[in-house]
Amino acid sequence: MKIVRPRIAVKLAAAVAAAGLAVSGCSTNQLGAAALTGSSRISSATLTSEVANLNAAYESDQAKGIKPQRAVGQETQQVLSWLILFRIYDQVAAQNQISVTPAQAEAQLALLSKQASASSVTLTEYVSAAGALPPDLVPQLGRYFAILSALEGKIDGGKTPTTTAGQSAVATGVSHAQCVAAKSLNVKVNPQFGVFDYSSYSVVIAPPTLAANPTPSGSASPAVTTPPC
Repeated sequence: MKIVRPRIAVKLAAAVAAAGLAVSGCSTNQLGAAALTGSSRISSATLTSEVANLNAAYESDQAKGIKPQRAVGQETQQVLSWLILFRIYDQVAAQNQISVTPAQAEAQLALLSKQASASSVTLTEYVSAAGALPPDLVPQLGRYFAILSALEGKIDGGKTPTTTAGQSAVATGVSHAQCVAAKSLNVKVNPQFGVFDYSSYSVVIAPPTLAANPTPSGSASPAVTTPPC
């Protein structure tokens, strides 16, 4: 089960979120921050609370026979990715003169609710099991998709492209806007939680600093921590 939004080539990234320009553990810990985005921060207390909300949702889901679709044991990175992604898309909206209404956000959630119903689950079960999103953050998810939809509309002129080339152009435009927004926020993640990977827009667990062979054959590629834009 995978959360998707029915519109052209842009899909909800499995990981979502942040950039890995990790600041020193000392300064970030002193601030009590899990991540810094521009002049604001995501506190460690907020992250801890939201991870608890996600784990509670997982317990409820599993009691109903619904299994999480994301990697188990990475809830902290998954939740922090969402929290950062929402900040990035607020910046996308500001940089691209996009304003969305609560009604537009609700419309996006209505589309997700239909997908959830098709899988015989509720919206909260859908976003937690498929997306590792704490259910209390559902309103922010609706706003995120509303901003994304408006951005796509700006790029394609309101006409959904029907060709592969057209779809690729929109996807490229969205990726660039997302990258520019993240870069302008100078996203920094507390090293104790991982690093921000620009290749997946997610927080990933940092490899051991003194690894003898940090990227052995067959292992995951190292995180891209420099904005490619």
